[in-house]
Amino acid sequence: MLDTIRIVLVNTSHPGNIGAAARAMKNMGLSRLYLVSPKQHPTFDAYSRAAGADDVLADAVVTETLAEALSGCVWVAGTSARERAVQWSQYDPRACAETCVEQTAQGDTAIVFGRERSGLTNEELELCNALVHIPTNPEYSSLNVAAAVQVLCYEVRMAWLSKSTPGAAKTRIPKEDMPATMDQLDGMYGHMYQMMEDVDFFGKTNPEVIMRRLKSLFNRAATTKREVAILRGIFSAAQGKASGRKK
Repeated sequence: MLDTIRIVLVNTSHPGNIGAAARAMKNMGLSRLYLVSPKQHPTFDAYSRAAGADDVLADAVVTETLAEALSGCVWVAGTSARERAVQWSQYDPRACAETCVEQTAQGDTAIVFGRERSGLTNEELELCNALVHIPTNPEYSSLNVAAAVQVLCYEVRMAWLSKSTPGAAKTRIPKEDMPATMDQLDGMYGHMYQMMEDVDFFGKTNPEVIMRRLKSLFNRAATTKREVAILRGIFSAAQGKASGRKK
């Protein structure tokens, strides 16, 4: 179960934070570290701060984009310290960890941590199903990224321990009714955008704002593979109708 959970650090500036995050992960039994365009990696400072979690650092997957790091995931939570214009489902660390562990029955899951100073962008949060907020002291809310990783990894471990009862029954879910991966959703969003252009939907409205709200909707809905296929069939039919009218 823990082997299907990814910890993703985006554009980390200080290599020591990467090492400390790796240590936090290994303390709690997690091992799949993904680094999105880190400023420096690997470094002596990172291995020094890892304090023995060298294997987690050595096996870390480095990607150029967050979309690459989330490829194949069925559920993703993005950490955020502030309110956003578009509403995602919002969790505290405990609820996030419980959902993260539950969703591992369907495939890989991930918890994403943003930049030390600015966190995650709205565009990056569009790739997430939910937001997780650590309720810190409002008078001193600044939290080091490695400390945030420690909090979430601890909650993941506690959720895992509560679920790992020997002999527990597992429910079989048809493949088509499993959650769509981030890749499949991204393909659907591209198809949706093209369809909306073909039917002249946008008009004078801002396409980016419309698409951001639609992505938020489908991420909250935990869209399945079957539903993605149905929606793409609808998009194709709408495009066919639009093409016929233009001839």
